[in-house]
Amino acid sequence: MTRDVDLPGSDLRQCTEFEYILIGDLRDLLEEPDGFETRMWLLAVLDALVEALPRELELKSQAGYLSDVLDEFPNWENHVHRLQQEHVRLHRRLVELRDRIRHYRAMNNLMEQVRADLETWTEAFVDRHREERRLVQTAANLEVGCGD
Repeated sequence: MTRDVDLPGSDLRQCTEFEYILIGDLRDLLEEPDGFETRMWLLAVLDALVEALPRELELKSQAGYLSDVLDEFPNWENHVHRLQQEHVRLHRRLVELRDRIRHYRAMNNLMEQVRADLETWTEAFVDRHREERRLVQTAANLEVGCGD
């Protein structure tokens, strides 16, 4: 079973690494004092993430999203579908949060409202990646355990 999630040097790996750099930047920015400069950097990071997330899903879906897992364990289809839908939902939510920041005039109130939402989004993003890796690893371990 080929693992498209962890191929060294692949476009997918580069995309995922870029996303994690942006997540780190996002977390750092959420710790910064509110202000115009913070808002501009925050929007730049969010814009990059909004562009990167569909690219990640596109790369993962080229041969079928987690198709290697489904080839071996077709009964996991609901779980794989849920992960794929979570990716789409996270992207939509990130666009909404970015647009709220972009169009809101009073920075202080906005940051109080959005800071917790962005932290929740970040945790959900990391959890989804973790769940994908866990699923791929579980499939590999079960496949090896079956003597294939």
